[in-house]
Amino acid sequence: MEVKDILLNLRKNNNLTQNEMAKKLFVTRQAVSRWENGETAPNIDTLKLISNIFDISINSLITDSKLKDVQDDKINSSRFSGFAQLYENSRPTIPQKACDIVLNYLGHKPSQVVDLGCGTGLSTLAWSGKCEKIIGIEPNEEMLSVARQKSDAVSFIKAYSDNTTLSENSTDIVICSQSFHWMNPTDTLNEVNRILKPNGIFATIDCDWPPVCSLEAELAYSQLLNKVRFIELENKDIFKTFQRWNKDKHLQNIKQSGYFRYSREIVFLNKEKCNADRFIGIALSQGGLQTILKIQPDLIENDVDLFEKKIKTVYGNSEFDIGFCYRMRIGVK
Repeated sequence: MEVKDILLNLRKNNNLTQNEMAKKLFVTRQAVSRWENGETAPNIDTLKLISNIFDISINSLITDSKLKDVQDDKINSSRFSGFAQLYENSRPTIPQKACDIVLNYLGHKPSQVVDLGCGTGLSTLAWSGKCEKIIGIEPNEEMLSVARQKSDAVSFIKAYSDNTTLSENSTDIVICSQSFHWMNPTDTLNEVNRILKPNGIFATIDCDWPPVCSLEAELAYSQLLNKVRFIELENKDIFKTFQRWNKDKHLQNIKQSGYFRYSREIVFLNKEKCNADRFIGIALSQGGLQTILKIQPDLIENDVDLFEKKIKTVYGNSEFDIGFCYRMRIGVK
């Protein structure tokens, strides 16, 4: 199917007129009409916007040979540069409950577990003592440097999710903790299927943001991150630095891949101790916020300052419980 046909179907399937489509994409109605007639095609920035709004892989939109080398998930690796230690100090580790659930589905001690998009290794070391071999896969060198300081017993490899460099049928469990939405789901699941043994388990593990704490803190967090999303959509220089896939489609993508005989979603809450500094760090460790601070800090600095003051006013020097709401999507090969 050509781009013109895909765009026409997208518009009609979403019950949009050409004018409504144009407003969503910040172009004229005439531009949409020319795309649908095949006279012209959207530029790469507009293709990325279409991909984000309609949750469609940019690969399926690219037909021009000059654009085929664009790898929509590879740009995400640099998104997490510059704040690896903040990420390490603030983010939650993978809960023991998540490991137990996956191990229960597998039914035996795994010989190899792969943490795909392992970041600083927060989710990788949770598997220590639960398997014979642990491998963390991460494309960002800065994140890997933090992870490698943790344990000599874990192998950390610099690679992408669609080319892990691992052997076929070598792995019992593949985990994506807080990372699958930064990966091209089609290409990644193809690689997961290649390296998973028969009866192997694939699981994505994600938090709902903000974490559960108090009304005032959650509202302040949501307000800050909503501002981040607004800036991302409004600022082309920032928007073109990443490609994000919809977390709500994880289970659907697992099912539609055809690689798994059983799949489901599991939801649970895990509590950890927190203080004002950590709560602020959780917000600041979001890649979107960090990207804006790198590229055009004046767009968000005042909001960050107000957020920090609010959280310190709410919590002061006290320690409190914080709840991370997890959503696991599991596929059994």
